[in-house]
Amino acid sequence: MHHAPILVHPIAPAGGRRVSLRADGQDTVLGLAFNDADVIEFLRRAGVPDPDEVVLGGSALVEWQGDEPHTYEAEPSDTDIP
Repeated sequence: MHHAPILVHPIAPAGGRRVSLRADGQDTVLGLAFNDADVIEFLRRAGVPDPDEVVLGGSALVEWQGDEPHTYEAEPSDTDIP
């Protein structure tokens, strides 16, 4: 089974998405992203070539898990008290 090497995990309850890089069967957490610019910076620091195009260009190198791509805010639950 083939998986994308860059994982953007589901949105955390408080917002933000964990970003990890899969290599040699292991995932390395790069950070918690609150926007696309964070993801791009994490990938730049990890040495990923052309991280802007990878994130914004719809690359198959990125797997957006659980939620819509480029979304970082948690949806308010119906049980949240205002």
